[in-house]
Amino acid sequence: MERVTDWNALWRELHEAQVRSWRADRTRAAEDPWRDRARDFAAGVARRWSTPDSSRATVAAWLDAHPGSSVVDVGAGTGAWAAFLAGHARRVTAVEPSPAMVEVMRETLSAARVTNVEVVQAAWPDVALEPHDVALCSQAMYGFADFPAFVRSLERVARRRCFLLMRAPVMDGIMAEVALRVWGHPYDSPNFQVGYNALLQLGIFPDVVMEGAGLWEPWVSASPGEAVAEVKRRLGLPAASEHDDFLRDLMERRLTAVDGKYVWPLGVRSALVHWDAGGPRARA
Repeated sequence: MERVTDWNALWRELHEAQVRSWRADRTRAAEDPWRDRARDFAAGVARRWSTPDSSRATVAAWLDAHPGSSVVDVGAGTGAWAAFLAGHARRVTAVEPSPAMVEVMRETLSAARVTNVEVVQAAWPDVALEPHDVALCSQAMYGFADFPAFVRSLERVARRRCFLLMRAPVMDGIMAEVALRVWGHPYDSPNFQVGYNALLQLGIFPDVVMEGAGLWEPWVSASPGEAVAEVKRRLGLPAASEHDDFLRDLMERRLTAVDGKYVWPLGVRSALVHWDAGGPRARA
């Protein structure tokens, strides 16, 4: 009989592997991992958002159809979503724990002349909020080991709708191929494929909107060796491992040399999942 995957347990396992990778990354400041990277993150979002996408269009359409709505933006980062939501909602509460992210977010909101966003520097869900109509989390759920508890925390604060934006890696990407070799499945980290099935496991049947391909910038490495080191860091592999020959061959096969750099194949897009947070199951 085929083994049934416990998707919530798999999310936790992938989260724990991700945390080990974060702890081993000496470029991440212990007190605030985003201290030296918040502005680069904001610049990357700005480049990606220079092209219209289906996620923003879907959220805006829902809010425009429900005028006067309030939104809580969980893990608001540098404020791109908060500034966008402010133009479609009556008020927005942006919750973000990183001081560096909050600093850039305040600059983002000021530059956009946004006045209906309240910034709350706090870790979710350790913050007391009154109910909002909508809860949105864009790419910040990966820091939570207990995916069901995270989903319930959103539903407790959302009267009407929950939106989750998650990375959706291609199943034949480099990281998927490595994860399949090392772990026996193609999931290298918490992502849409795991989260969507975990929602189904929780009895939530969300709507899904997939972003178009090419909105995310491809990874670039200085050499195949650097690419191998990046894979090892992400999966927590030792400096010398039984997979070294496989990894070197993989990079030789799949990286493309461009102007002295090595470009990874496009491997990810985003998926927006959303559902009614006020139905009978949510109230149970």
